[in-house]
Amino acid sequence: MRLCSLLVLPVALFVGLVPALAAAADLLPPETPIEQAIDHYVEARLQEVGVSAAPQADDLALLRRTMLDLAGRIPTPAEAQGYLASEDSAKRQAMVDNLLASPAFVRQQAAEFDSLLMDGTRKSIRDYLLKAFGENRPWDQMFRDLVVGEPDDAKQQGAIRFVAARVNDQDRLATDVSSLLFGVNVSCAKCHDHPLVLTWTQDHYYGMLSFFSRTYEVGEYFGEREYGRVSYKTVGGESRDAKLMYLTGQPIDEPEAAEPDDAAKKAEKERIEELKKNKEPPPAPSYSRRRVLVDAALADEKANFLPRAIVNHLWNRLLGRGLVHPVDQMHEENRPSHPELLAWLARDLKANGYDLQRLVRGIVLSETYARTSVWDSASARPADDLFAVAQVRPLKPWQYGTLLKQATHHPDQFPADLPADQFEQRIEQLQNAGRSLGNLFETPHDDFQVGVDEALLFANGERIAKELLRDSGDSLLARLDKLPDEQAVVEAAAWSILSRPATAEEQGVLIEFLRARSDRAADARRHLVWALLTSSECRFNH
Repeated sequence: MRLCSLLVLPVALFVGLVPALAAAADLLPPETPIEQAIDHYVEARLQEVGVSAAPQADDLALLRRTMLDLAGRIPTPAEAQGYLASEDSAKRQAMVDNLLASPAFVRQQAAEFDSLLMDGTRKSIRDYLLKAFGENRPWDQMFRDLVVGEPDDAKQQGAIRFVAARVNDQDRLATDVSSLLFGVNVSCAKCHDHPLVLTWTQDHYYGMLSFFSRTYEVGEYFGEREYGRVSYKTVGGESRDAKLMYLTGQPIDEPEAAEPDDAAKKAEKERIEELKKNKEPPPAPSYSRRRVLVDAALADEKANFLPRAIVNHLWNRLLGRGLVHPVDQMHEENRPSHPELLAWLARDLKANGYDLQRLVRGIVLSETYARTSVWDSASARPADDLFAVAQVRPLKPWQYGTLLKQATHHPDQFPADLPADQFEQRIEQLQNAGRSLGNLFETPHDDFQVGVDEALLFANGERIAKELLRDSGDSLLARLDKLPDEQAVVEAAAWSILSRPATAEEQGVLIEFLRARSDRAADARRHLVWALLTSSECRFNH
């Protein structure tokens, strides 16, 4: 999270935000398919600035990209070859729908959201996310689970770890909730009124902090007091009690809560220690500030922080850049690249029950998502925020780990006629192993570059050699060892690792490499596989 950012203005100043939010009356009709709305608004801006979009990616590039995004893995050689051979005009839509209906999509969604929501905490809510995405739980309900989830409720179990991982640092808790769930980083207004947005004051930061100030830890459980004030000093030295305030800037009235005396506080402390000793949860409060926060966010009809933020996160994940970028800086000085598109998508998400799967489907079926990442024009590559050409995105650790395990697995383990249940079982086993291997890699953020540790791992890592470059059993190298000539080796390696056939130039170079080392053929094949695995094409989604 950024320590300081320009923040969203309070509701009294929404006049200045009207161009960014876009009026509902000016938007495309609600019944417009998501993918058509996306392409309409993106194309309109391209025409406005006089830029032509890149063509659509070829079948195999788009298949690989989509499978990595929706299933967290690359296609098997049989899947890639079957997709390429198909002449069905609706094969892309069928591929997307099949992926969305697969258990792999649930695992991929859970992995992405676990990384997003728990980044930097060393904690995980993956088990909760698997349950929630397994039933396609609406995002507004998941939001409620994350902020006020009940540990003893089977449907919500584990969600409260989102709060638990931060409860001992309430400044971070307030900042992370605002940044991750609402797209607004409130941290800059902690120590002073905002230097650039003059009407954004410390009142806004401490108003958000107040939603969490009464939350406390009781062993593995969490309680919430019905009293407790947040006080702070202004830059001018004035002491103030914070008022409960959502991001729209409207103070929220709440019941009077008298501060207990010292004796009552001591008795409460003893009760908490007894609860910890007995491993019992504290009683639920009759008034919960965290519940008030959830209600305020879901009642927000003007700024729509919650739907706009999650739309922006998903767009950022699938397109490589947010409609508002950085994603935690939604403010009037950082306008969306496509204001009407963001407003339309947020409206559509709310109107359709916060269905994230439906939103993901619309994005990946758009022509905007399907553009090639190659810019062949003599003109300069268009600005990223035009979405005229696809962004190259580094793989997440679990994606790369899974790719490495799958690509070096014997392709005959995944024949085209393998029954669906057996196929899914084998894929899940590979993905579990891939998550373990992925722990060796860095989670990419903005301006990602392959680090020294990763380079050294591939250069001399014992685990890489043992798991990926062995030539026995169910390994790719065992398959390559049995092929009749160098051309067959190159072709099989390319299909397994790059999900495509080798180009004529690649065939020439790699066949020559293998023939020059015919006296040590096994080592040469091992070096070929290693080179493809460590290529930039393999490390990125493109």
